[in-house]
Amino acid sequence: MQEEDMNNLENPNNSEVDTSNNEPETPQTDAEAEVQKNVSDKGEQYKCPKCGSTDISLNSDTGKLRCNFCRHEFELEKIMKTVSSDLEGEVIGLGAQDIIADVEDVLTFKCSSCGAEVIVDTSEATQARCHWCRNTLSVNQQIPNGTIPDVVLPFKLKKDQAKTEIEKFVGERTFFAHPQFKQEFTTQNVMGVYLPYMIVDINAHSKLSGQGEHLVRKYTIGTGDDKETYYDADLYNVEREFDILIDDLTVESSADKLKDNKSSEKTNNIINTIMPFDTENSVKWNANYLKGYTSEKRDTNIEQLKNIVNIQSKDIARHQANKTLTQYDRGVKWSSEQLSIKGQEWVAAYLPVWLYSYQQVVNNREKLLHYVAVNARTKEIMGSIPIHMPKLFGVSVIVGILGIIAGLFINLIFDTDYGLIIGGAGIIYFAYIYYRYRNTDARHYHEKETRATMENVQRSDKFIKKLTGLRNSRMNGANNTEVTYKRSSDSILDRIKENNIGPTKNVGINSKEPDTAKKQVYNESQNDSKIIPIIIALLAVCCIGVSLFFLLILII
Repeated sequence: MQEEDMNNLENPNNSEVDTSNNEPETPQTDAEAEVQKNVSDKGEQYKCPKCGSTDISLNSDTGKLRCNFCRHEFELEKIMKTVSSDLEGEVIGLGAQDIIADVEDVLTFKCSSCGAEVIVDTSEATQARCHWCRNTLSVNQQIPNGTIPDVVLPFKLKKDQAKTEIEKFVGERTFFAHPQFKQEFTTQNVMGVYLPYMIVDINAHSKLSGQGEHLVRKYTIGTGDDKETYYDADLYNVEREFDILIDDLTVESSADKLKDNKSSEKTNNIINTIMPFDTENSVKWNANYLKGYTSEKRDTNIEQLKNIVNIQSKDIARHQANKTLTQYDRGVKWSSEQLSIKGQEWVAAYLPVWLYSYQQVVNNREKLLHYVAVNARTKEIMGSIPIHMPKLFGVSVIVGILGIIAGLFINLIFDTDYGLIIGGAGIIYFAYIYYRYRNTDARHYHEKETRATMENVQRSDKFIKKLTGLRNSRMNGANNTEVTYKRSSDSILDRIKENNIGPTKNVGINSKEPDTAKKQVYNESQNDSKIIPIIIALLAVCCIGVSLFFLLILII
């Protein structure tokens, strides 16, 4: 993670020195002296190494800092290193320490509109816009106990590039988008924001034991529609034991962003999905990187994040073990999974995101904030688009009816029952469009996208017996590809009620007359809430009616 010669990490057990007794003070080590120096550095002005000017800002074309006086560009030292097997105990960066107090020039503000907490460099301005609702924040709204990260990953993607990506993403999802959203959508509201994360290196030992099945033969018995497929397999006792090094496991350190979609009024999984970042290119914290961008402070401590990190670490170890299980093509059922953490290193970081938000009113009074987010390093994009549910239901009805008709004709012509599968085309179409627009199932695949290596692998594979006449193509209870930590996503049934939505209200800089707009949203939303149950009933009646009609024709 961070280079040792920077020495800006400290053991939490030695973070405070008791000077209340009369014992002689213990001489400081070089590391301790450097730690204290780094604490004081956080309140200093950074100067151009060529001319000494403090007028410095980020050049997003190069990712370097640029002096606005002499135009000299320079880059701070990259202080991230690859995790080592020598890592032991718990090492915590200064910026990752428990939140205690604010720092000098960089202050924390609380948005009076949405309650978000935003870090602002007050040496440059006394006001800033909230990156979630774009409300203007003032100095008198400051809240105490802000924090400064250890590292920052500079913006690389320009705003115009981000706007192009967002316009393309939304443009591909306009047919079923809510009319009011299409009318009010503008990328002028896109904002660059540094979001808080914890980056964790882990040195651990994993031990897994269970059973696995290897396919020997696949065959069919019977003819025509009575054919059935069977499988023969060899059953083994399987054990894997290895050391694992997990490099830069990244988790959100904002309590608000850790909430799943069901417990939040925001589509938080969208922001989670644009990971991973190229965290190995992070540089030492410098407030100049914030110029021109907003940021959100970290409001969680390590103890609150340890459970998430431990669960994700087990997921990563489980999936790394799959590299040694290629012979078990029917899967492995682990009955015991142990992960012993030998060492952890925690670093607080600011990572760059281009963010567009749009708020719509749900159920006549609740609000749902949709995000379209772009990773400002990799251009990875994900978003949630408000859906015009009456239109989607209506088209799904038509697709369902056509599917039923086509299915019945297939059954009639080819004398098979498989045509009935097409009868569910309406439901399948609805689900596909819903997830394409809302992306409620999208997430960051930490188990595959986090860098990890195995060392000292020990294998044990002992044959038990042969299994014959199995009906399932995969081993019952196989869990070697499962993921324990998943951010809860909304099912369609959970969200149908919440999408009884009228026109939506854009949370923009130029929002007008909120009271009047609110009244209009409520009135029209009530009309939509009456339409949607009718459309749902129509879908069911049409499908049943058409099925009975064609069934009657076939009988006659």
